[in-house]
Amino acid sequence: MLFLTKNLSTEYLQVIEQINILRDKLKYVTSDALHRWTALLARTSAARAMVGSNSIEGINVTLEEAVAVVDGEPPTSAEHEDTMALNGYWNAMTYIVQLSKDQNYIHNEGTIKSLHYMMVSHDLTKHPGRWRPGAIHISNTVTNQIVYDGPPVELVAPLMEELIQFLNTKSPQPLIKAALAHLNFTMIHPFSDGNGRMARAIQTMVLSREGILDPHFSSIEEYIGDHPAEYYAVLAEVGQGAWHPERDPLPWIRFCLNAHYHQAVSLLRRVVDIGKLWEALEKEAKQRKFNERVVYALADAAMGYKVRNPTYRKQTAVSNQVAKYDLKNLADSGLLIPRGEKRGRYYLAGEILQEIRKQTKTQKTNVDPFAEIEKQSNAAQAELPGFSSNK
Repeated sequence: MLFLTKNLSTEYLQVIEQINILRDKLKYVTSDALHRWTALLARTSAARAMVGSNSIEGINVTLEEAVAVVDGEPPTSAEHEDTMALNGYWNAMTYIVQLSKDQNYIHNEGTIKSLHYMMVSHDLTKHPGRWRPGAIHISNTVTNQIVYDGPPVELVAPLMEELIQFLNTKSPQPLIKAALAHLNFTMIHPFSDGNGRMARAIQTMVLSREGILDPHFSSIEEYIGDHPAEYYAVLAEVGQGAWHPERDPLPWIRFCLNAHYHQAVSLLRRVVDIGKLWEALEKEAKQRKFNERVVYALADAAMGYKVRNPTYRKQTAVSNQVAKYDLKNLADSGLLIPRGEKRGRYYLAGEILQEIRKQTKTQKTNVDPFAEIEKQSNAAQAELPGFSSNK
């Protein structure tokens, strides 16, 4: 038996409809055919998800270090073990991206174990790629308190078989299916370590397989990383400290839908930000008679990342000599500030770029979609005969 949900109320269906509208907008504005900066947004989104998911596990790295992993470069300051964990996570997520494009793929035990092996193979004591050999207790990394005892080890294999069957069933509500996949995986806790990262990755995998969005834009891992106390609290509320699949998962569903809504709103805001930034940088480059390709380096610097020759070469498909020429000219103009020497050289944003970035940023909003729907419902009810909005 797994955690399953019954019919959803109108309130939940309305929130799902709002999320779908936002996702449709994201599908359009993140199309490669429309914007050259889609890759920049995807790269940053992937890095933010990496930071969020790993921070829940006590692996704390900066956004810049995560971007370096996405770019295939070694992080400059992360601890060795953290770097290994990041690389493992990224390998697994890259595999998920590839599987999302395979129309014939069917969820199976081998793939799940392979993803786990990618994530934790740097530490063989964690039994990478194998179901846990014994009992497991889950601690809140914020408080260090034991909050959950996983089901007995003899139930792991049959429960995972049931979960895989669930993953391979069609669902009219992919967001709900993905949330339940995350919840069940977390509660079964089939591995000795890395279950949280795996559960979040499985949720993203389900969404990408159901055609919600590219995996780079469908994850809620960034939101979870920003709200760890709320994440642990809702899992504790639903789980009640042990394997209780008879319990109502609705509080967890609400948390996930809220996360999807906020993640979509944040991505759409960043789309506007990056679009305005890119346009301003193109104008700046044109005025200075630079080749338009330098906008890639200027955008990275304006976003707060270190600009390195290898990454710039990858982005623009130019030779080492041309990359050195472009970056030197940008530094001479004051748009970039050089740091380090020889192979350790990188570039940061100059004052002009920092100001452009400041002018193109839009303000964050924080809306609870469930609260908004309740407010609208109350307002509509107040207009009915016999009701009054005046107290």
